[in-house]
Formats: sequence, C-alpha cells, structure tokens
Amino acid sequence: MHIAEGFLPPVHAAAWSAVAAPFVIHGAREIKRTIERHPESKLLLGGVGAYSFVLSAIKLPSVTGSSSHPTGTGEGAIIFRPPVMAALGTIVLLFQALLLAHGGLTTLGANVMSMAVVGPWAGYGVYRLMRRAPLSVAVFCAVAVSDLMTYVTTATQLALAFPDRATGFVGAWSRFLGLFAVTQIPLAIVEGLVGVLLMNALRSWAGPELAGLGFGRDRGLDAGVAVSADVEAKEASRA
Repeated sequence: MHIAEGFLPPVHAAAWSAVAAPFVIHGAREIKRTIERHPESKLLLGGVGAYSFVLSAIKLPSVTGSSSHPTGTGEGAIIFRPPVMAALGTIVLLFQALLLAHGGLTTLGANVMSMAVVGPWAGYGVYRLMRRAPLSVAVFCAVAVSDLMTYVTTATQLALAFPDRATGFVGAWSRFLGLFAVTQIPLAIVEGLVGVLLMNALRSWAGPELAGLGFGRDRGLDAGVAVSADVEAKEASRA
C-alpha cells in the first residue's frame, strides 16, 4: 500500500521527504553515470522502470480492508544497484500519484523510502549474501525480501505516525504488519517467482547489456551463457 495523499501528519511527511532526498539525488547521479558509461543500457533502464510501474500499480484488495501490490524494485536493484532504483522508484511513484491517485505528493518521501530505498537495498543485500547459491535461488530470495521489507517499512511509518493509545508504537506496528501479511506474503512469493523468470529471460534477450553492467561477475557467470551463445551465433553467421 502506498500511503495515501494527506494521510501522514505534516511533520512526518516532511521528515520522510528530508530523509529520502539524499538517496534520490545520489540515484539521479548514478543514472547519469550509468548512461554515460553504458549508453547501450538505456532501453534496459527504461524497461526496469516500466516493470516497476506496472507491477506496483496492480492493487489487490486485502481481506483485512487494506490493499497490497508487488513492487518490482528488487529486480532493478540486482541489475543496476540500489542507488539507481531510488531515482527510478521516485519517478514511478510520482507518476502513479499524478496519474493513478495511487499514493500522493505529500507522502511521496515516505513511499520513496519504503519502496525505492529500503526495499531495493534489502533485496540487494540478500542477493550479495547468497552469491554462493544458485542464481535463481538468490534472485527469488532477493526479490521476495525486497517486497516484504517495503511493507515492513510502511508499517513502521504508519505506526510512528499513529501509535496505539494503549500499547504505543509496538502495538500499532504489530497491527499494521498483521494487516499487510495476509496478502503480502503470498504476493512476495509470487513476485519472487516472476523475478526469476524475468532474469532468465533477460539473460537471453539482453545478455550483452547485462555483461556491460557487470551482472553475474561476482558469481563467475560473466552475464550468463546467453552472452557467449550470442557471440557464437554471430560468428557462425559470418562464417
């Protein structure tokens, strides 16, 4: 759930915007550097942003009265690193607030922190920690954790803004987490599986671009078999 327009107290909204701003500025610089160093990755960069926009715009009603959706940011963090997703995620959230009334402008900073900063960093951290695991397993866990940590952060933001009168922050936090868990845990599993399918497809369709970005080098993949297969195919056609 993106936090809706006007839902947070003004002080909280301003504070989250101030916290998110440095991440977004750094991310914008990283996008510029990436394009300068790897101009061939522009299409892939746009595709990652579009993927996140579509997935996070799919709002599913929750049986607990809230709504849940995938995020699509874990995959981008694996390919381009988390700083890039901070800027891309901000663009996604801004367009959703303006065009779909999903989220809001006053709550943009809070939504950026949960979906474009904490989620991508958590997922990327899991991906790096699991570098000895099979790629599909690492991608699945990273994407699922990125999704779940987005909602843990949102629950934290809401609990800070609206603590329970009797149990304070802890009681409110537990309640918000419970509201999201019913639908978000299955969604995180599904998004993890979709992320694995997407990454396998990209290794076939965009192998050279992934190789240029350094994807898979920490696993000895050198961007996967797809790159070498593509080179071999080109050499065969020339012969």
